[in-house]
Amino acid sequence: MVNLKKIGKQAADVPHVLVLMRHGKAEAASQGGDAERELTDKGRKQAKRMAKALEEMGLVPDVIASSAATRARQTTDRMLQVFGDKPTVAYHMDLYEGGVQALLDEIDHTKPTHRVLLIVCHEPTVSEAAQWLVDPDQGKPQVLGEMRLGFSPASVAILGSDKPFAEWGLHEGRPLAFVRAGDLD
Repeated sequence: MVNLKKIGKQAADVPHVLVLMRHGKAEAASQGGDAERELTDKGRKQAKRMAKALEEMGLVPDVIASSAATRARQTTDRMLQVFGDKPTVAYHMDLYEGGVQALLDEIDHTKPTHRVLLIVCHEPTVSEAAQWLVDPDQGKPQVLGEMRLGFSPASVAILGSDKPFAEWGLHEGRPLAFVRAGDLD
């Protein structure tokens, strides 16, 4: 079990917080192809529970950029049931197809007034992006190690920086926490 209050307290002092999230658990295959795969019941529960955890940590996003693939869209929609109307949401197919560069573009186009940005997309994009963004000389080795193992469904990496998102470069994010959906049970 993770200490959400401790993570929230740590994040409260950080001017800009990026939350990278893999979508919730999805069905194995779909007639319509990979992009059409839907969340399982477990995936819907994971998404809602992670949203509640982010809310408890004081990390309700100002803006959400989500892959337009069905399972990511459903994850985001489920989270909005907890967040309400606060976040601005944009769904982009390039977060499904465009890899790490598409994710970095989302960060780069985020307004400096936004404090918390949530990006919901897929593996291996989220774990690769975390590796590029995180400063390996900061943070706890355990957190860095967990990010390197890859993101299980509905897991999040929480990174922070004093710089607005558009000014983030490679290895500038301070790793604050890594939370797997299973940590919240």
